[in-house]
Amino acid sequence: MGVTVGVKFKAEGKTYFFDGGELELKKGDKVIVETEEGVSIGMISRTSIPHEEITMPLKKVVRIAIEEDIKLKDSNIEKEVYAKKFCIEKIQEAGLKMNLFYVESALDGTKLTFYFTAEGRIDFRNLVKQLVKEFRVRIEMRQVGIRNKARMCGGIGRCGRTICCSSYIDKFDPVSIKMAKEQGLSLNPTKISGLCGRLMCCLNFENYTYQNIKENMPKIGTTIITEKLKGVVIRHNVVSNRICIKTEDDKEIEIEIDDIIGEEE
Repeated sequence: MGVTVGVKFKAEGKTYFFDGGELELKKGDKVIVETEEGVSIGMISRTSIPHEEITMPLKKVVRIAIEEDIKLKDSNIEKEVYAKKFCIEKIQEAGLKMNLFYVESALDGTKLTFYFTAEGRIDFRNLVKQLVKEFRVRIEMRQVGIRNKARMCGGIGRCGRTICCSSYIDKFDPVSIKMAKEQGLSLNPTKISGLCGRLMCCLNFENYTYQNIKENMPKIGTTIITEKLKGVVIRHNVVSNRICIKTEDDKEIEIEIDDIIGEEE
């Protein structure tokens, strides 16, 4: 195996690793690579990949893209737009309960993949026949979950940044409402759900940090003592590493963790 490189297929998309072989590649180069969907074109986004980030085996970078490849990619975009429009019309005519959201053409134009979401199993055999008749290429209908739809379509999260799943998350780990509670967030579904309507992925990978910081904080209900105050812990402010206490005269005061000089049972 030669040098490992990172390749992106969309500007804000996830980086995939490929075996660059003996090719001299630099960031920004457009390359032809082997993927599960066939031959595709992407852009080199990383050239120095730590060994621990690499999961074997890797597919290969076939070659550096030439001008004809880029023109072919552009022409495929027009085909994908038309194929999506055509397929949606046929779905509506057949009354199929499926949501087609993306169409992808192989670089050589020999295959069209139609991505959709649906509540259950869809009998799309007649639809495939119509698509084959129209486009005369291999057709694949791929049903994906709502989280994969968000990953493929991308978007901006409530934090103002590109959503995690379309930028760097490799797999969807379980996310629970307990994680939102651990982080002191509102349990209002509109505030802890992502664009996909499911719990936000960031609740999972930030959870460890919250748990780690809270280990050094007194538990809720503990009576703590500072040089000037004594009170019961009622809230944690993990982000600023402070806690909120209720004093004996019923006042709520936020204090630094370092100000605590003792605890009472």
